[in-house]
Amino acid sequence: MACIPDLPLPYRKAWIAQAHWPSLGVRQIRRARDHASESIVEKYLQVFFDGYRDYAGFLWQEITHPHWQNYFYWLTGISLLFLGIEWLRPWRVDQPRFRKDFWLDTFYMYFNYFIFSLILFAGLSKLGNTVFDSFLGLFGWKNIVAIRIQELPSWAQLLILFVVADFIQWWTHRLLHRVGWLWEFHKVHHSVEQMGFAAQLRYHWMENIVYKLTQFIPLSMIGFDTQDLFAWHMFSTVVGHFNHANITVHGRVSGAVLGALVGLALAFGAFDIHLLPAGNWGVGIMVTIAAAGFGSLVLGPGMRYLFNSPEMHIWHHVHTNPKDKPYGINFGLTLSVWDWLFRTARIPHDGRDIRLGFEGIEQFPKGFFAQLLVGFRKPKP
Repeated sequence: MACIPDLPLPYRKAWIAQAHWPSLGVRQIRRARDHASESIVEKYLQVFFDGYRDYAGFLWQEITHPHWQNYFYWLTGISLLFLGIEWLRPWRVDQPRFRKDFWLDTFYMYFNYFIFSLILFAGLSKLGNTVFDSFLGLFGWKNIVAIRIQELPSWAQLLILFVVADFIQWWTHRLLHRVGWLWEFHKVHHSVEQMGFAAQLRYHWMENIVYKLTQFIPLSMIGFDTQDLFAWHMFSTVVGHFNHANITVHGRVSGAVLGALVGLALAFGAFDIHLLPAGNWGVGIMVTIAAAGFGSLVLGPGMRYLFNSPEMHIWHHVHTNPKDKPYGINFGLTLSVWDWLFRTARIPHDGRDIRLGFEGIEQFPKGFFAQLLVGFRKPKP
């Protein structure tokens, strides 16, 4: 008898049936095939529903059990922090504290961060991963890792992940503006007429799918094995809130903050950084202060060329794009360096009071449920 290949059980049964066609009757062959098909369908249905069950359990744990790596309460805390800063030192002083669509954006924030996965994405995501793994199994592959970086320290893995993911997101963002049917979805994000921190997460649910699809294979080819992805997610959330907030911050201040964060990591051995003796709070505080000063003096003047900012991102939301950039400017999500490299960066002047939106925003659907269908039906003329 020929050697049976190392395949998932349903495929093995079908292979055995096919290998014995000369000695099996037609009914037996069909029965074996039907059984294999039923087993595969049952397996994938179970995976699909397990995805929702597992995510529901995760979300319930996040809400009912606060802890230091809790996404729900960190998102809430970060949001309250930026709300307070907006109220204390607003850039647009005439903008209401509870600006236009503030509560809509707040709902979007939790919907896109948590509820969307509970309603739609969790099961589909787990099913897609399982189907992809099964497909790789047909070729005897367990993954498509091409670059193995697991042995690097966490800080190096996180830095590579951050840069690669941000670069992919930058190109995806450009795609959302360049491709007509994707722009229809992206209009939801650009329907903001009064800017504030929560506008970061006002976007159509299809953008969740588009961004994850464009990142899946490239990031899967890099063998990340870090346990510190929470820090990356929260850093991206803070920068996104910052870019959309109704505040203005000098480069030296943002440079000092960045320096202080690096100083804290150095001082307390975070992310596998072990350059200083552990447990010495005095040294840690001094290193953090020194790093903040370095960031302010050295990084401060060049922060606009490295990181996005409210002063830069407000121009991405300008109502009418420059004539020579009809598809938009300043596409950076976290880093601005890509815009400077690819010549899409533009800060014509102080954009504090520029009009936001796009042509035809007056007819754009205003409510959450109406915006759910944007992109799937013909827009009003």
